This record gives sequence, structure tokens and C-alpha cells, in this order.
Amino acid sequence: MPGDLKDGRIVVVGASLAGLRAAEALREEGFTGSLTVVGDEPHAPYDRPPLSKQVLLGQATADTLELPMRRDPDAEWRLGVRATGLDLLAKRVLLGDGDALPYDRLLIATGTRARPWPNPEEGALDGVFTLRTREDGAGLAERLAARPERVLVIGGGFTGSEIASACRELGLGVTVAERGPAPLVGALGGTLSKLAAVMQRNHGVDLRTGVTVTALNGNGAFTGAQLSDGSRVEADVCVVALGAIRNVEWLAESGLAAGPRGIACDAGCRAFNMYGIVTDDVFVAGDVSRFPHPLFGYQMLSLEHWGNAVEQAEVAAHNMVNPGPLQRPHLAIPVFWSTQFGLNIKSVGVPTYSDHVVIAQGSLEARRLAMVYGYQGRVTAAVTVDMAKALDYYRHLIETAAPFPPPPGAQDRAIVADVTIPSAVPDPSVLSHGPTVALTGHLPDRRLTVV
Repeated sequence: MPGDLKDGRIVVVGASLAGLRAAEALREEGFTGSLTVVGDEPHAPYDRPPLSKQVLLGQATADTLELPMRRDPDAEWRLGVRATGLDLLAKRVLLGDGDALPYDRLLIATGTRARPWPNPEEGALDGVFTLRTREDGAGLAERLAARPERVLVIGGGFTGSEIASACRELGLGVTVAERGPAPLVGALGGTLSKLAAVMQRNHGVDLRTGVTVTALNGNGAFTGAQLSDGSRVEADVCVVALGAIRNVEWLAESGLAAGPRGIACDAGCRAFNMYGIVTDDVFVAGDVSRFPHPLFGYQMLSLEHWGNAVEQAEVAAHNMVNPGPLQRPHLAIPVFWSTQFGLNIKSVGVPTYSDHVVIAQGSLEARRLAMVYGYQGRVTAAVTVDMAKALDYYRHLIETAAPFPPPPGAQDRAIVADVTIPSAVPDPSVLSHGPTVALTGHLPDRRLTVV
């Protein structure tokens, strides 16, 4: 590593949101050396959230989602080429085209990909889609514009629910199959997931919960699916929304602490090696990272959040070009939002890190509310439905480790301990979808009994 951290060679692997923002931030921080950004997709960095919303509704096309650059990062872009390996001793990134990139410091921001249907032959049927890339969005939007009779969505998480919402807005019949007891239950817990189920059914969604899809049918083209309860869904299009896989396979022989839940790093975004020793020249940012957060019991968090990718990329970039005493931690509170079935859902904190919840404002009946989550007597998260302006107040409660139930403040009702209810966050293994914030150490276990 060069003595001057503002100089040398930096390689960023991952040319999506986190990779772009990190490259920009490196130049903002005064880095003047060689900067190379590697991406396996042939496109310049683009925005993914509109793929399940505006693109499916025909309000935008997939090729118009390129992310604006805050400044020219003056980087060499190696697009359409995949990273295939990492040699930590020689400090080289191995590429699929046979090339190798030397580095002084490395940022890994390879993100995630859509989890495919487990049966490759069934997944290859015409009419079966996942939704993650520009090509996925363009293909699915084209198929929905052709007015299929029915769309089957497998998985009731945020992506699956947003796709179902778009289908209903287009006037298409849609069936959602979810292994868990309700849509969004893995992300929001049992109480709010009941509202999500009511909203889907009120908007005409054929919602099937507590079932799995056992087979996709068709002879070349998708025609329907078999469910575990013995029923069959006739449909022309199937969208597999079973969550994400973190892109870490290329690191299997690298010696880094990389696995199915991501790459472990410290709060300064420095990667751990396989022995739990922090590296000083390999950094991680975005969906592929796992990092500890002091507000959530130093749990290792994996986040699939737009805002986290931006904030963590900027912290990583800062720490890559500044010495230890000037480095800073990534302590941002997770924030997530979704618009579906006419509702605006916003989350702050980690709802899965909870044992009880309370409705602090509004009501389920009014479909406008603020729900506060607590764990072991302190506030850990809040979710608002069509009440986003209240979220800043609850963010402050989380940041200050305020007691739960929350003290008097923004809420419009008196709250006492006996009106709180269990948050009913299920074991992830019983779901088709996963939380957008995952505790990768352990989930607070509400099923243990102290004897």
C-alpha cells in the first residue's frame, strides 16, 4: 500500500449504486490515483427500484433508469466482465476475460441477484421471470403489456407485493403464493402483515398463504402451477420473487469471511478474513455486506436498502483514503420504503429486532398508522403507513435508545405497557420471502421459555 492514501490503485468490484457512489466519493475525498470499476452487467449503473413499479406500469422504460452522476469519477469502467477470483497475497482481482487487476485497496460492492426457481428446467419455461436486472424488467413489462389472463407471483415479500400491486393497477388477474402466514410478515411482523393481506384481497389479489408452489407446468411455455395444498393455478406469466442471493461465489477461495449471508466487515466497512481478522486494504459496501450495529445489540446486519448502499459506500470511500484516527463508522439507521396497493409504507430501524409492538398513531382500521417496535424494553424500529412525516420522531427514539413503550411525544394515544402485543416475527425458514433487514447473528427468539 502506498504511503499516501490519496494515491495508488483502487479497484471497485460492482458497478451498481454502491460502486458508483463510492467511486464519486473517493474523488470527493481527494483520491488522485488510478480508479477502476468492474461490473458484470454491460450497462452503466442504473436505478433498480423503478423496475417493480414505474417500468411494469409503463411509466418508464428499463433503458432510461441510468443513475445520474454527482461528479465524473474519472474511472476506467470494465463493464460486461465478471470478477472470478481474488488473490489477497498478490493483491489482484481475477476477471472472467482472463485479465487480472492489481490493487492497493479494494472495495467489494457486488450486491445481490434474484434467487432463481430451484428447478432449472421449469424456470426456463417461456413466461417465467425473475426481477432484478434491466433485461428482467423490460421482458416482464413487455409480457404484462400483452394483457395475460393471470399472473402468478411466487413470494409475498416487498418485491412480490409490488409486482402484484402493479398487475392489479394494470387490471390483470394475479395470484400471490406465499409460504408464510401473510405477505410482508418476514419484514414487518404479524400485525402489519394482516393489514397487507387485507389490502391485497381488497384489491382483487388471489392471495394464497401457508402454501408452496411444488411445480411449474408447461411444455415450452408456462401454463400454470401446482400448489402444496393440491390446488392448481392456471396462469400465463409467473414471477419468481423468492428473495436475493448475495454475489460472493467468486470469493470462495479468497480467504475472506464471505458466505451466503454476505461478506462480514467491521463498522468501518473493512472486510474480515476467514479467521475473523480485519483487513486494512479490502472494504465492503452495499447489499453484499454484513456489519455490526451498536443500536441493535452489535448484531451483524444484512440490508437490501437503497439508502444503505449510498451511505455505506460513502463511509467505505472515506475510510479507504484516510488513516485510522480519521476513519468513521457506518452507523446509519436502516430506512426502507415501498408503495403498493395505494399505501405508502416506510420503515426505520430493524423491525425483526423486536419482541413487542404497539400502535402509537392511527389504527389498522383507518389504514393509516405508526407502529413502534421494541426489544427488551427499548425502541428498535417504527413502520408508518401513509404517515411518513412521523418517521423522523421515531428515528430519534431509536437513536437515543428510548424506552419501549415510547414516551409521550408524537403519538396521538396514551400508551401503557399492557397494550403492547408480541411482534410475531416468524422464523425466516418458514417464509417464501425474507426481511429487507436481516439479523445474521440470530433473531430475538420469542419461542423460548425460561424455566
